[in-house]
Amino acid sequence: MASLNSGSNGNCYYVGNEKEAVLIDAGISCREIEKRMKRLGLDLKKVKAVFISHEHSDHIKGLTTLSRKYALPVYITSNTYRNSGLQLESSVVAGFKAHLAISVGSLSVLAFPKFHDASDPHSFIVTCSGVKIGVFTDIGTVCEQVRLHFQQCDAVFLEANYCSKLLSEGSYPYFLKRRITGGNGHLSNDQALELFLQYRTPRLTHLFLSHLSKDNNCPKLVENLFSSQCPEVKVVVASRYEETEVFCIGAGATSSYRIPDKEVFQYTLF
Repeated sequence: MASLNSGSNGNCYYVGNEKEAVLIDAGISCREIEKRMKRLGLDLKKVKAVFISHEHSDHIKGLTTLSRKYALPVYITSNTYRNSGLQLESSVVAGFKAHLAISVGSLSVLAFPKFHDASDPHSFIVTCSGVKIGVFTDIGTVCEQVRLHFQQCDAVFLEANYCSKLLSEGSYPYFLKRRITGGNGHLSNDQALELFLQYRTPRLTHLFLSHLSKDNNCPKLVENLFSSQCPEVKVVVASRYEETEVFCIGAGATSSYRIPDKEVFQYTLF
């Protein structure tokens, strides 16, 4: 797993195994995705699909070019697609529904709904060989769905968007501060930390702190906050300027994992 970029300027997360991979969101340009994956030694030919969490531009702005160039299937809900302004080839657009897994080779991708100011926002769990990677960003509040799925993760991209003190004392206008903190915006450092401390399990080994605000947070502050609480977990701050390293999770697992066929569903929009 790796973050290719994380922040309001663009989000893109890589999860895969030795044979195939998926991208969660494509909010940076196709060229940047190519450059960053090349620097990490990741082959774009292994990427078999892109899953879109919601329609905000920092999650989709590189999608059209990327999908067209590599003929990548795009999994996106009908409401998100309708509100995105995207114009993708109909042959590559596929849907998904919450709680119904999509099989991508030996990967299984499960979506679940979340609170965010978008038309139909979702977060994702990617599973392979029994190892579960969560992508939990753009979350307005820690609801039961978030708590339930967080407890299943071996590693997770978790939003820690803002420091409450920095936001309250900062220059953002009142309406924007209310949008961020109002339950359909973003998670604060303290909210993310509470989720982490109360609902992590011993299987959680890696925590990628994600979608940090440029103006209302500090990477070193948030890294120290989490590392000091749980030194046995590897804490990585996902940058808004560059890719992280590639991290291998559950490397000891050898058998391929698929959820039972009766639990695999795929929905096409067109």
